[in-house]
Amino acid sequence: MIQNISIHEYLSQPAPLIDVRSPGEFTQGHIPGAVNVPLFNNDERAEIGTVYVRRSRDEAMQIGYDYANPKKQWFIDEVRKVAPDGSVVIHCWRGGMRSRLFAEHLNENGFENVSVITGGYKSWRRLLNEHWKKTHQLIILGGYTGSGKTPVIKQLSALGHQAIDLEGLACHKGSAFGAIGQKPQPTTEQFENELFNIWRNFDQEQPVWLEDESRNIGHVQLPADLFAQMRDAVTFFLDIPRSVRAEYLVQDYAAASINDLKESILKIARRLGGQNVNQALQWLDEGNLYEVAYISLSYYDKAYTRGLEFHDNKKVLKIAANSIDAEKNTELILKEYERRK
Repeated sequence: MIQNISIHEYLSQPAPLIDVRSPGEFTQGHIPGAVNVPLFNNDERAEIGTVYVRRSRDEAMQIGYDYANPKKQWFIDEVRKVAPDGSVVIHCWRGGMRSRLFAEHLNENGFENVSVITGGYKSWRRLLNEHWKKTHQLIILGGYTGSGKTPVIKQLSALGHQAIDLEGLACHKGSAFGAIGQKPQPTTEQFENELFNIWRNFDQEQPVWLEDESRNIGHVQLPADLFAQMRDAVTFFLDIPRSVRAEYLVQDYAAASINDLKESILKIARRLGGQNVNQALQWLDEGNLYEVAYISLSYYDKAYTRGLEFHDNKKVLKIAANSIDAEKNTELILKEYERRK
């Protein structure tokens, strides 16, 4: 049996999900948890699309059949790995011919419960974009670079609060040094998919804690509507001395190679200033990472201060702390949060 289901129905009763789009489409962005079993590879899809536009629909369809027919058994074998009991959900870009033909092939070959998402991946993206336009209860965790904000976000989550590690999802720490030691960044589209997939399971009546970020986290961008609300939300600002933060950064980047650190410094050379850059590079060669961190923070602190100007000053609540201790700093923040509720 083949049935059509909405994206809402799929999300309320998730099942093994097969994305039959090309590998390139899948990499650009996909529903979290989906498995890619492409009907066509990237080159095949490009050729079919070109023939469809320049010649005819019928000719494009015939080329598609010619490419798909030799793979029929492979399709069954791959889907069986994901859905051994014969129940599976299929989608393509818009829930059109690709997913329908794929579903029919599965149903004819032993898959008894096959569903096709109406509107396909596009319906997921529409749902996601509508979500960001809604008004969300946000609490922002701020603080200069090296304040250990990410460990606090993780501690909040461990304590049962709704908190999301944006930098973890983006695989980047948000500075010129942010890519060091990280996995390759996802596309902005996939970052949004992963972010929404976490958020949709939250209690929408309760606030969500996010770390204060610029719009860009490396090359990944925050959704514009979400970012605008972040700028307008209450910000609990951890105010930690630069010397303490420099020591923390030394520990954080202790395993980084000197070449990676040099490359990161050169990325901010124009803003840091020629004399400071030369001094920082010399300290790197001498192994004096503390001084490198301290001088780099002089730039990042100024940049962060400028960013704070976009927040409502009355909504920025400073909390003094003397260490990078996630448990203690989380306790300080929650105490202030409860006091101001």
